[in-house]
Amino acid sequence: MEEKQKKMMILGASALQVPAIKKAKELGYQIILVDYDENAVGFALADVKLVVSTLDQEEVYRQALIYQPDVVMTSTSDGPVRTAAYVNEKLGKRPDLSYENAICATIKSKMRDRLKQCGVPIPEYYAAADYEAFSTAVDKLGGDCIVKPADNAGSRGVVHFDYPRQQGAYQSQLENETAALERSTERLAAYYKKLVEFKNKTYRYSRSNARNGTVMVEEYMHGPEVSVEIMVIEGEPHILTITDKYITPPPYFVELAHCEPSRLDAKTQEDIRQVAIQAVKAIGIENAPAHVEIKVTEEGAKIVELAARLGGDFITSRLVPLSTGIDMVGASVLLATGEVPELTPKRDRGAAIHFIHAGQEQEGVLTRIIVPDALYGQEGVEEISLYKKPGDPVQGTRSSNDRLGHVITTGETAEQAMELGKRVMAQICVEIQHER
Repeated sequence: MEEKQKKMMILGASALQVPAIKKAKELGYQIILVDYDENAVGFALADVKLVVSTLDQEEVYRQALIYQPDVVMTSTSDGPVRTAAYVNEKLGKRPDLSYENAICATIKSKMRDRLKQCGVPIPEYYAAADYEAFSTAVDKLGGDCIVKPADNAGSRGVVHFDYPRQQGAYQSQLENETAALERSTERLAAYYKKLVEFKNKTYRYSRSNARNGTVMVEEYMHGPEVSVEIMVIEGEPHILTITDKYITPPPYFVELAHCEPSRLDAKTQEDIRQVAIQAVKAIGIENAPAHVEIKVTEEGAKIVELAARLGGDFITSRLVPLSTGIDMVGASVLLATGEVPELTPKRDRGAAIHFIHAGQEQEGVLTRIIVPDALYGQEGVEEISLYKKPGDPVQGTRSSNDRLGHVITTGETAEQAMELGKRVMAQICVEIQHER
């Protein structure tokens, strides 16, 4: 009797999900893809195409009852992590992550609460459900803080609220305007009005990206940032590598480059590893990948955020395989099916990704991106990819959606990979027609 083909429901059909979709097809699964975007690129690989929001838990569950998948999973998106956990729990499947723990892994306020309860090093934080709570939290942190949506990713809505810097700027302006005049009550009122407007603008920007309406206000942490790429098997975290992150200067925090293995010293890396393991165990991840973002502060490593999924930005799909030889995407798919993946490193090289961008405040229309032909096929240049085309609007670099493309490079060491990436980026020209 012919064996019945197994089915896998994958939540999300974007480009970043495609490697997992391909791996599942290689394993012989019938692919049921779910995405709200009927034009999502992954749908071309689907056996069953479901145009449904991956955040609509009840509808995804209803479709799962109809199609009876053997496996329900997602790859690189936060929201679908909750949905997958919800559906798996309702179907009585093996727990990769309980629904309660999935909430803690994807809602930043809940994540912070759980980590704090478990004694994991984190910044001081407040969850603000309205403007009044936000304003109070900003004042408690002395006006120097990070403001972010409680339930979004990709740097959307994340901004540095720097009250002291703004205060200094307005104070200087005030002094210049009144150099020959006595400081008046009217001018002081105007000065404070500008500061209140800045606070309002910051709140509205972050709140507009918060699906559940909650805005996080957190201590601004100084120091290098990394991510830790982990596979958790039966509750035991296996660290595959540490990735150095390079981010735009404030006020926005957009990742412009990643490099691995980390170039931080051995003692610092050990601190990072221990904090990452603490965090993963606190959240309760059982059989799934984890992507843990950490800041190295003067007090030691502290958690920025944690995701119970693969890291995006091609870190896990490209950089980890290029630097270690480990197919992390394939490992995550195997783990979701109940198999134990092979995680032994096969190489020790450097890999880096640089993102092409227009600058933080460059706004207008993209005229063209010039990439010299000689760069393609150059030794160590693994990939050059463009996301935007001439005529597309450019709105600065405020979130990962604003990036224009990427360059992936390799070398014998992380330093070589990074330097090659910098040289390639220096030869790429971005032309923008600025709005008048």
